[in-house]
Amino acid sequence: MKKNIVVIVAGGKGTRMNSEISKQFMLINGKPIITYTIAAFDRHREVHEIILVLPENELEYYRNNIMNKYPFKKLKALVKGGGTRQESVYNGLVAAEACEVVLIHDGVRPFVSEGIITEGIAKAKSYGAAACGVTPKDTIKIKAENGFSLETPDRSKLFAVQTPQCFLFPIIKEAHEKIKEDNIAVTDDTMAVEAIGKKVYLYEGSYDNIKITTAEDIIIAESILRAELS
Repeated sequence: MKKNIVVIVAGGKGTRMNSEISKQFMLINGKPIITYTIAAFDRHREVHEIILVLPENELEYYRNNIMNKYPFKKLKALVKGGGTRQESVYNGLVAAEACEVVLIHDGVRPFVSEGIITEGIAKAKSYGAAACGVTPKDTIKIKAENGFSLETPDRSKLFAVQTPQCFLFPIIKEAHEKIKEDNIAVTDDTMAVEAIGKKVYLYEGSYDNIKITTAEDIIIAESILRAELS
């Protein structure tokens, strides 16, 4: 059986939340954010293995404070992250050899749905690379260096990319090796794939699939969780 593996990258700090602990370990309804994220993939029938990438100094924290309290049957490896997100992803990919589809997901995006994961795997198999996202709710401006507006793009053609971003393994591995070799900086994995001339299929995500980065996001996350549990 060809495996589908998710690489969950959790390297965020709690600085923007004035927290001493990293944001992936902050609590929502009494549970660490990262446990909601892992659970979404652990229960998905088409995900066979989970690789969690953490900063080196947080691997022990996870083992001592979370692993035994929240056991996940598909969590196969804890991997040391790198100095940047793309280095951390690459370390995760190295640990994810011999799979068909690899999904790359933010550790602080805890509300990814079963349907988003399912569609991402299917679209990756069909097109080689796929990412979910949403149309921005706000009007977007392109701003000049002098502070003035240059133009207003058609919002219907804009796409705020989320995760998971899903790829056939050979494509994303080649992409990360290319950007590593050429010292190309990317902000997400779709950019890495585009750097080797591949196109990425974009499919519908969810406005609930938020990335928790600020204290306000914690409030929103608690509201989403209440709605899910009601």
